[in-house]
Amino acid sequence: MLTIDHISMEFSSRPVLDDITFLINRKERIALVGKNGAGKTTLLRLIAGEYQPTSGRIAKETDMTIGYLPQVMLFHDDRTLREEMMLVAHEDEARFVAEMDRTVIGLGFERKDFDRPCSEFSGGWRMRIELAKILLSHPDLLLLDEPTNHLDIESIQWLENFLKSSPSAVLMVSHDRAFIDNVCNRTIEITLGRIYDYNVNYSKFVELRKERHEQQVRAYQNQQKMIQDTEEFIERFRYKATKAVQVQSRIKQLEKLERLEVDLEDTSRLNLRFPPAPRSGDFPIIIEDLRKDFGSHNVFHDVTFTIRRGEKVAFVGKNGEGKTTLVKCIMGQLDYMGSLKIGHNVKIGYFAQNQAALLDENLTVFETIDYVAVGDIRTKIRDILGAFMFGGEASDKKVKVLSGGERSRLAMIRLLLEPCNLLILDEPTNHLDMQSKDVLKAALQDFNGTLICISHDRDFLNGLVSKVYEFGGGRVKEHLGGIYDFLRAKKISSLQELERKNPVSDSTQSRRSNDGQTTVEANVGITQGAISYAAQKAAAAERRKKEKQIAEVEEAIASLEAQQSRMEQLLAITENQTTENFQKYETIKHQIEQKLYEWEILSEE
Repeated sequence: MLTIDHISMEFSSRPVLDDITFLINRKERIALVGKNGAGKTTLLRLIAGEYQPTSGRIAKETDMTIGYLPQVMLFHDDRTLREEMMLVAHEDEARFVAEMDRTVIGLGFERKDFDRPCSEFSGGWRMRIELAKILLSHPDLLLLDEPTNHLDIESIQWLENFLKSSPSAVLMVSHDRAFIDNVCNRTIEITLGRIYDYNVNYSKFVELRKERHEQQVRAYQNQQKMIQDTEEFIERFRYKATKAVQVQSRIKQLEKLERLEVDLEDTSRLNLRFPPAPRSGDFPIIIEDLRKDFGSHNVFHDVTFTIRRGEKVAFVGKNGEGKTTLVKCIMGQLDYMGSLKIGHNVKIGYFAQNQAALLDENLTVFETIDYVAVGDIRTKIRDILGAFMFGGEASDKKVKVLSGGERSRLAMIRLLLEPCNLLILDEPTNHLDMQSKDVLKAALQDFNGTLICISHDRDFLNGLVSKVYEFGGGRVKEHLGGIYDFLRAKKISSLQELERKNPVSDSTQSRRSNDGQTTVEANVGITQGAISYAAQKAAAAERRKKEKQIAEVEEAIASLEAQQSRMEQLLAITENQTTENFQKYETIKHQIEQKLYEWEILSEE
């Protein structure tokens, strides 16, 4: 269906991909894996036609269609969700509408969202809209770059089932191990500019890769020993006339030798430990009848639970159901009604989704970590930085030149080294590759304090948490057991709900608990009498202010995008591929990421 034929790609004379060749056949589902910076996104953009290779070619069948979901995109339209979906409608509109309903609802939207303008949704939900459009267009090849980053656990499971039954071929980049293991039947690894192709799923690939890596290391070490012996022979007998022929022969031998390369940086056994947690009281968090409203909109109510010292729990649920809001209540960043008590001697370490913005931009990566590291851990700073993809020269970069993802990883490392006894992590794995996630997970498993983790990554949560708090419908429900115990219970609960004879009207929401009881709650709507006229007027003024700020940010993004486009055109010419130009390009990319984040926060507000 599509042939990658001896593709090479260079940036500023630095090879990213080196003479890569492989085929993508119909209905194949391929996981593209490798460390951050290995070239995975570059390869997707080459196949999508956004980049042109330095050499080689990409051949595809006539009339072949490609759907590409990048990690970041900009949105400018004012259509409703339904109108946006209808842009990709096929000829049989009636059947399309039914399929649209299944897809959009499967990705977490509700029917009441269908007629909302897309501009009202945050950036994460806009990415879901684009994903839905791509899935509904049924391309021959789906290119997905981190498709689960903006999905909750239930939506990820829906997407898994969709992709497994889809007739489209799939090539995806994802750091969600469970997701790619369940979807993909072939794994392609990019490392050192080359690819290694395995016709197995990810779990089997890990086993085979370990064997291959051990063989490569042995071959590399043998060659290095041979080179060292040869160089010593040359140096010893360089000036002896009787050995001149042998010396020249060895010199030519080294010149013709094809040097082996191997990724020797193996931090999989790095034993990263948190500093010992100061002992807290028996109950770090006690919550009773907690309620949080924004104006007349209720986020959650009647929330009551206790977290004991040493417990590791997960907060899960759809976006917008109150997970981060509750964390902000715990952190004292939001007011609330009800009782929320922080226990005796509780020292909180908090990783927020915007934690990266709080770093000192004038420090280097190494200085940022060296500043907080104490004791024996200071001797392992370089190893720790390497485990989180800051090895070598990257540790000397200034924070201000780092991308959004790099800043998030750096903020995570810093948190790992600060003494605390209650860790609160909000989506900690979004910018980590699998190796870094393994290092973090192992450290959290050994952590002797209390953990609250907001995450949609099932593999990361599996074996880490022993209790799950589900957010939804204004309630917070406690589930004992691990993440897969919770998911099994939810599947049974969903089947029970399907068997109910009395349908619930659009004006109500139904939630069924594991013991079969059902709670029906009326949706909260904003009415004229809900708030006073003065409060309405103030709210309207605040909304106009936010809308103006959003418009200004969108203008800035459009301007930066235009600059980025001009730089890409400039860098397409070999003589313009200078270090200075690439630094300008990376700076613009970073500025776009910052503005996108600012836009998303303003939109949510």
